[in-house]
Amino acid sequence: MPLAAGVRLGPYEILGPLGAGGMGEVYRARDARLGREVAIKVLAKRGRDDADRLQRFEQEARAVSALSHPNIVALYDVGEQDGAPWVVTELLEGDSLRDKLKDGALPQRKAVDYAVQVAQGLSAAHERGIVHRDLKPENLIVSRDGRVKILDFGLAKLAERESAGGEAPHSQLTTGPLAKAAPHSEPGLVLGTVGYMSPEQVRGQALDHRSDLFSLGAVLYEMLSGRRAFQGASAADTMSAVLREDPPDLASLGLHVSPALGQIVAHCLEKGADERFQSARDLAFQLRALASTSTSASGALPALEAPPRSRWRRVAAAVVAMLLAASGFVAGRRSAERPQPYFRQLTFQRGAIRRARFAPDGQTIVYAAAFDGRPFEVFGARVESPDSRPLGLPPADLFAVGRAGEIAVSVDQRYRGGVQFAGTLSRVPLAGGAPRPVLENVYEADWGKDPDSFAVVRSAEGWDRLEFPPGKVVFQTHGWISHPRVGPGGDRVAFLDHPTFPEDEGQLVVAGPGDAKQVLSTGWQSLQGLVWSHDARELWFAGTRSGKTRAIHAVSLEGAERLIVRVPGQLTLQDLSRDGRALLTRDSARFEAAGLLPGEARERNLSWLDSSLAADLSNDGRTLLFSEGGEAGGGSTAAYTRPTDGGPAVRLGEGQPTSLSADGRLVLVLRRSPAGTRVVALPTGPGAETEIAVAPLQDILWAYWHPDGRRVLINGAGPDQPVRTYLVDPGSGKPPQAVTPEGLWVVAMSPDGTRAALGGTGKPIHIATLANGNARELSGTRPGDRPSRFSADGRSLFVFRRDEVPCKVWRVDLATGRRELFRELLPADPAGVVAVSEVQVLPDARGYAYSYFRLLSELYLAEGLR
Repeated sequence: MPLAAGVRLGPYEILGPLGAGGMGEVYRARDARLGREVAIKVLAKRGRDDADRLQRFEQEARAVSALSHPNIVALYDVGEQDGAPWVVTELLEGDSLRDKLKDGALPQRKAVDYAVQVAQGLSAAHERGIVHRDLKPENLIVSRDGRVKILDFGLAKLAERESAGGEAPHSQLTTGPLAKAAPHSEPGLVLGTVGYMSPEQVRGQALDHRSDLFSLGAVLYEMLSGRRAFQGASAADTMSAVLREDPPDLASLGLHVSPALGQIVAHCLEKGADERFQSARDLAFQLRALASTSTSASGALPALEAPPRSRWRRVAAAVVAMLLAASGFVAGRRSAERPQPYFRQLTFQRGAIRRARFAPDGQTIVYAAAFDGRPFEVFGARVESPDSRPLGLPPADLFAVGRAGEIAVSVDQRYRGGVQFAGTLSRVPLAGGAPRPVLENVYEADWGKDPDSFAVVRSAEGWDRLEFPPGKVVFQTHGWISHPRVGPGGDRVAFLDHPTFPEDEGQLVVAGPGDAKQVLSTGWQSLQGLVWSHDARELWFAGTRSGKTRAIHAVSLEGAERLIVRVPGQLTLQDLSRDGRALLTRDSARFEAAGLLPGEARERNLSWLDSSLAADLSNDGRTLLFSEGGEAGGGSTAAYTRPTDGGPAVRLGEGQPTSLSADGRLVLVLRRSPAGTRVVALPTGPGAETEIAVAPLQDILWAYWHPDGRRVLINGAGPDQPVRTYLVDPGSGKPPQAVTPEGLWVVAMSPDGTRAALGGTGKPIHIATLANGNARELSGTRPGDRPSRFSADGRSLFVFRRDEVPCKVWRVDLATGRRELFRELLPADPAGVVAVSEVQVLPDARGYAYSYFRLLSELYLAEGLR
């Protein structure tokens, strides 16, 4: 007997009925404690003595309670009264999707929007190991604000129990808890609802999350067409159609549905689970991408043709073609001219991925990643599985995979800046073992044709040097070098030349036999990832000439460029297999800033856009000088100041900011161009910019205001000279005066301007007297320590290490070398934080600011790139 209004179930007062389904009745009720209305589902009386029905009712409660997602109904409470179990959920004001389909098909954009929301909810459930198993329009409620909620996890089965305990007993079909019984539902032989069940579900076989994707495909088909994908005269006929027939193509029904969307639906409805989308997350992403592209008045989405191939390959290709066109994955040629690529995500943890390579068998993938705030470690995976396993090595980064089953790794790493780390090149069998050291202070490395030969990037005397083999310098720059890749013939090495550290703008160069060098492609604003094609006729790389959204390009040895594929975000090409599959990462790389103000107990987030790199902090701690050079800033670097109390930032002008004058009125910036680097003073208030004459210096690394507020210290080099620091007196007419030994340069100045802390590539910290240039090594410091600032009394120096996360900041006594821990710096969210790049400690030690580099990456396997 239905419950009457006024009946109480625990603290809940029944207000009236909402509907009934196969498992029970649903009522509107009021929670007297919180003063809100809720929905209560009470197990039907006939099911209270049915062990299977009771088990599924309880299972629904457990399944929903494990989930918290805006597209899944929220479960508030469970209870039992007089032998009647009940669950309490949020009360949804809206219509079921079945009600919305009474008048026929939905507008295409609305159908896609609803499908995206359902896919997002399923993704959350699947990540918790929960499969719904009864997705249908009755179990989807659309609220008044357009939010779709998934109901009725009464048939959900925890995935781990699926494998352990087999299938649940056969039972009657069920309907949703907030909807009326479906008019066409009939008793069947398996759990689910005919017409929406996957083929494996119809057969009573073991199933997984991909079964829900089939059901969602059937729901999406119905939203687009107004008719069911599978429907026969009886339940048996409908099941037969699910197993053996494809629904009519949406285009053949005379609907204005784009072929790309139709092929997404067809891909969901593949009979074999392996041929469908492999995750709800990927399906949601591709539907979102599709929804973003339509600009036509009719609402039709763009069509992309697929070449003649097997049906599921054709569908998969078209789906990815849609994705590429919709959200930036745009093929370099027309889709009709070549097969469209297919992308499969391989990693799902939150963190940074540095490098990934195919093993010689082409089926094993090796990659280095730092997940969930842990150090970098090396993982192995198979292309057919998303599962990865650590290789059991100490913390290490990956350099290369050799032909003989060895991998080259970097151990004992320290952060250099930007995206570069220095470490000890070591080799270790892929099957396991301890790394064997080969060469120290290596930034990048690739295996040569000979098992004992390497191409390496190292630094010396202010130069970045590409050595091939080690010891033979084939290229050097005052900027930096990345991604060396030895050609298939073993006699050439390609690499990316970046003129300004740590910016990743640059050009692609090939060094051939002898001293031959060839610039193949130039003018790139962001350039990462480089691989030889297997016929050695092209080099593939990731780059962009505007902003930071890198696409995959190819360039021939004759310099002919072509676009291969474009993706929203920052792509890095990692490797190519012999059969043309590619490994690539989609990265979110950004610098963020944080700081502690004098008198406050907690850090503030001082980030502004997507690349906030602290350059200086005023002595009173009230103003932060920083740069922005990411996608939000258009890819070009600009100088900003921002109040550290959280006020808005002020853009001062173009250039890399380096130093704030003692009175806070002027900022030094470096403006780099192919013609050289200019040093410019920008006012923070009214006034005009002025240029600082630095000739004959050519390679300018950094610039500081002298504490006197008039003179400027320049870290740079003259023609064919090592880097050192020069003192410049603007307006005096005198040339720059060298004040440090060669190979050492100023990093911090004492408050009175008489002494400086010096650094140099691979060298310990030195303390120098600028009047005579004498410098001594500072005891109490260690290799890799970096100066931050002098204390207010000039007696101690704050130092930190970029290669430590958390970053430890030490106070070192200049006279005794005594070392005292000052702070440990780490943002509240450590995911993807691989290094702290800059630390600015106030002289009185009452506050600080710092920037850290956060890299969040996803690894993809791409097929069909041409």
